[in-house]
Amino acid sequence: MIIADTGYWVALFNRGDAHHARAVAISREIRERLVTTWPVLTETTHLLAARGQVELSTRFLERCFSGAVDIVELDAPSRSRMLELMRRYAQLPMDLADASLVLLAEKLGHGRILSTDQRDFETYRWKHHQPFDNLLLE
Repeated sequence: MIIADTGYWVALFNRGDAHHARAVAISREIRERLVTTWPVLTETTHLLAARGQVELSTRFLERCFSGAVDIVELDAPSRSRMLELMRRYAQLPMDLADASLVLLAEKLGHGRILSTDQRDFETYRWKHHQPFDNLLLE
């Protein structure tokens, strides 16, 4: 499974995004399932709708809800860990969506991610010391 961040989804669905061509190309290349979290879904739909692309926002959700993407639920212990991560990376700052993806990497045991957020995902570490491998911006 490959972790999918908000920036990847926005780039994939928004033809005007600077990373659109790369997001489309990699979505055709990968053969593994994508996994994401509810905070990422929320952030993605908000960003697409805020840019006047409500139709893209609903198409994104249709894709996710069709079973094409695994959506991870966050339990009570996960919430505590996300707060810990947000405090640790407060200087960036880290938002809830990013904290949920660091937590997801810890649960999956790997940090292979699709993200346009190069600065943050080069800084974040899962399990306190493991770097992310951003497949979108290689």
